[in-house]
Amino acid sequence: MSIRAKPRTPPGYRVDMRAAELRLDALLDFAPDGGLITFAGRRALIFDAVALGLLRQQLVELLGLAAARGVLTRFGYAHGWRTAEAMRDALPWAEAREWRIAGGRLHRLQGLVRFEPVDDVGDARAAARWIDSFEAEQHRLHLGPADAPVCWSLTGFASGYLSAVHQTPIYALEIRCAGCGAADCRMEARTAAQWGPRVEPVLADYDPDCLDAALRAVQSRLLDAEAALGRTRRAVEAAQARSAPPVQGLVAKSPQMQRAVQIARRAARVDSTVLVTGPSGSGKERIARLVHDASRRAEGPFVAVNCGAIPDTLVESELFGHARGAFTGASTDRLGLFEAAERGTLLLDEVGELPPQVQVKLLRVLQERRVRRVGETTDRPVDVRIVAATHRDLQAEVAAGRFREDLFYRLRVVRIALAPLAERRADILPLARRFLETLRAEMGCPAERFDHGAVAALSGWRWPGNVRELRNAVEFALVMARGEAITLADLPPEIAAAAAPAAPRGSERLADVERAHIEAVLAAAEGNRTAAAGRLGIGVSTLYRKLKAWGPEDS
Repeated sequence: MSIRAKPRTPPGYRVDMRAAELRLDALLDFAPDGGLITFAGRRALIFDAVALGLLRQQLVELLGLAAARGVLTRFGYAHGWRTAEAMRDALPWAEAREWRIAGGRLHRLQGLVRFEPVDDVGDARAAARWIDSFEAEQHRLHLGPADAPVCWSLTGFASGYLSAVHQTPIYALEIRCAGCGAADCRMEARTAAQWGPRVEPVLADYDPDCLDAALRAVQSRLLDAEAALGRTRRAVEAAQARSAPPVQGLVAKSPQMQRAVQIARRAARVDSTVLVTGPSGSGKERIARLVHDASRRAEGPFVAVNCGAIPDTLVESELFGHARGAFTGASTDRLGLFEAAERGTLLLDEVGELPPQVQVKLLRVLQERRVRRVGETTDRPVDVRIVAATHRDLQAEVAAGRFREDLFYRLRVVRIALAPLAERRADILPLARRFLETLRAEMGCPAERFDHGAVAALSGWRWPGNVRELRNAVEFALVMARGEAITLADLPPEIAAAAAPAAPRGSERLADVERAHIEAVLAAAEGNRTAAAGRLGIGVSTLYRKLKAWGPEDS
């Protein structure tokens, strides 16, 4: 295919332009004090990735998954087509092929995804491996793991760009997607004829009438659809909780937990040692499993050991193994946990409890990636990813001389800090409901929800035992519940007593009583001010004025 006459060469580019030579500083033009931004000569905007993720969430919740996919796919298609036209007109390409393959380079330059072309894919017009897809990241962050590929605007972009270049409809499909749990994404692009029946399910995403039909369906069946979706989601989550790895039960609604999950997923891409810190019961092992399951070692073993539960005399043997006759009772050769976790992940839980002599040997193993069994004189190579976890402040332990400083820094390559549950209250109710779905299915209990009083009590409790205590509290409530709703009276006595209304004091101001009641209702509504205002029987604007009057921390 021919391309238009070459335009005037932009500064920094030569007349026989190659895709590999594209540079962001030459394509992007902006004034240092703000104003118009142009990319390849056309006006561009800068958006926060999380804001786009929230837009995706709202589209899915408002229109449904299929319609939201269609909107974002067509948006990406238009973006890709216009970008192809802009690049054709802005740069003096050496040949049409360079213009065609520049689309992947632009993905990277615009911060959408890291692009690696894939060759030898038969009749495909293009194929690529996508790494760090912002769409997969944001979908998992706001909507959780998906059952089908979710890089909708990215595939739309590739389709639009290639269709503009070839002047014929090209459809890019994801063969695998990080949004579904894969380590990366894989895209291939072909014509409809080349794809055959496989492309038929996505053709509607490129049809403008698809959105109109979806809106009409939403208008006429919104309430029924929401109820059905809720039932289906609860059933799917219950099935996942019963059969999926523990990481599937991870809840990350709070900013603190979302940050921890983000770091864990990034750490999973490499083999760096990870140190997970946080109080007991805060979910350290689940984070460790996430690191394992999202890594290239996911098919290998995940071995967890509580270092504080092993007697000091046996720690070395447990970790590194022993030879027959190494000590009394060693009647056979024994594999250590490092070797048992070969090509997988070893979680050293409560690593701060290791005795000093074992700390020295652990440091050597981390440095050399070789273990020596007790009673042997030769080393054995090991290929294992180390994740350490502790509830202790290891820096304080180093200062006190109880933990080796060199081992501390060897373990703390990537640190993931988990906050107590009391400091991430946005996670409390989603976790409680997750436990409710899981446990009621296992126990055969009829209760399927928390009533208003139970919600307020769960939200207000301080949770000294963190997530583990919350799970036990839900299990206790299921045992005690008699109806379809768990009430305040069904919760453990200490939680119910703390939530019981205090006897009014003669000196208590009416304003204080009102504030306490509004805060309790707001907590029960999980911070949703519209829902809270409805329960209180006041307007949203009235609620906003009251919260604002109480100060910035409350509003």
